[in-house]
Amino acid sequence: MQQQKSLDLRPLQAPDFEAVVALQLRCFPGMKPWSQAQFESQLRHFPEGQIGILIDGRLVASSASLVLDYAEYTDWSNWHDLSDHGLIKNHDPEGDTLYGIELMVDPDYRGRKLARRLYDARKSLCRQMDLARMMIGGRIPGYASHKERLTATQYVEQVVARTHFDEVLTAQLANGFSLRELVPDYLPSDEDSSGWATCLEWVNLDHLAVRKEPHRTRRAVAPVRVSTVQYKMRRIESFEDFATQCEFFVDVASDAKSDFVVFPELFTLQLLSLLPDGTPGMAARALASFTPQYIALLKDLAVRYDVNIVGGSQFVLEEERMTNVAFLFHRDGKIDRQTKIHATPNERKWWGVQQGEALNVFDTDRGKVAILICYDVEFPELARMATDQGARILFVPFNTNDVRGHLRVRLCAQARAIENQVYVVTSGCVGNLPHVENADTHYAASGIFTPVDVSFARDGVAAEALPAIETVVTQDLDTELLRRARRSGTVQTWSDRRMDLYSLSYSTPSGARNIAGATPLRNTTEGDRGSDAKVTG
Repeated sequence: MQQQKSLDLRPLQAPDFEAVVALQLRCFPGMKPWSQAQFESQLRHFPEGQIGILIDGRLVASSASLVLDYAEYTDWSNWHDLSDHGLIKNHDPEGDTLYGIELMVDPDYRGRKLARRLYDARKSLCRQMDLARMMIGGRIPGYASHKERLTATQYVEQVVARTHFDEVLTAQLANGFSLRELVPDYLPSDEDSSGWATCLEWVNLDHLAVRKEPHRTRRAVAPVRVSTVQYKMRRIESFEDFATQCEFFVDVASDAKSDFVVFPELFTLQLLSLLPDGTPGMAARALASFTPQYIALLKDLAVRYDVNIVGGSQFVLEEERMTNVAFLFHRDGKIDRQTKIHATPNERKWWGVQQGEALNVFDTDRGKVAILICYDVEFPELARMATDQGARILFVPFNTNDVRGHLRVRLCAQARAIENQVYVVTSGCVGNLPHVENADTHYAASGIFTPVDVSFARDGVAAEALPAIETVVTQDLDTELLRRARRSGTVQTWSDRRMDLYSLSYSTPSGARNIAGATPLRNTTEGDRGSDAKVTG
């Protein structure tokens, strides 16, 4: 045995892929190792849960895991379902259970308690994340030599009683796990275990909720209350008139205890009634001069009324570059912005609007959201990108001048809700501004849209304003329902995408992303992947 010079336990990284595959081939000859898509997906969704041990710079042991919500799963023996076929796209940052999908130790390095180090690292992760438990599966490879005289239950009982030794189960019990159940015919090809597998649990006694709520009796909910404003354009005499209208709607949303209030795209066109007539391009630049006042107003209202404001959009002129920008005013005073990515032909021709270059996903006190300004919702790729980065609500401020324009936005908004299993909230303007150049008539029926499934509105419309009237529509949305729909809905349009046939690649400030990945069929437990000193499980 070589003398150990150094041992490094650290998170796995993308350059470790080939070493992980080599380790899998050594530990599990004949089994298909991770694909690069699976490995990269694991690192993307839960990098903290992918751990390796290096000795003298060589990867000799590793562990893969994800976080799940215990209440959402009843079959803890279904590796395919629990691990999303190794892609772990179902990783739930808000879950309460760490699930181990793989643990392996190089055969040449067994006997050094490396599995114990990996289990201890997982336990530390559970404590850091305040998770309630860790669940794992495992083989019982010692059973084959006893199956003629013992049932699997009798064999496991004797291993638990320490009268028999099993290289996998004994090691798992020694690391603090308790046996939950035996699973027959789990892996028929595993002759050493005669097809049997175990399901084991480690309980985190430091979990705070253990003392507060020892028995979970209700399903989780994650409510978000949203108000969308259908804003009527009317002539005003001063910026203060505009501010009064804005404050009225924010006050209404705040009284309803809404988390978000959404204004329409370019509802600031109302301010053109304060300016001299001019060409469209000059009018847009003149309108942009109000941007500092508009920002100061809505930032103050968000903080004062304790509501996050999606401030429609407003022209922004920076270094002679005119853009159409939506601002998100957080109730803690923070401001985020999203530039319209697809300017319409008329916006480019008449207003001189230039297009944005990046889609942003924003962290809020009610989860991740994104803003698709009007025409942007008509491009499915943007909603895919936003959803891939965690957005659960898409806000769509729009400004259309007739029924056709409105229906393009509305129908696409509903399509995006169904395709991505997210909520989509639209907000538009109504009315017109007679004798004000460059401010056309306006038409809208603002709405709040959902996926179409049993848990949601029958027609996918949670709430909708009547056309062409000024109003506010308020609705509660449960983002927890979205997660359940993705896992067990009648259709699962997000997880059922055929990534072996198509993909979507895009760039973010943190690097390139690819919404793709193979889903090779595999049936395994942690026991198949190595678990302790001489353990192959």
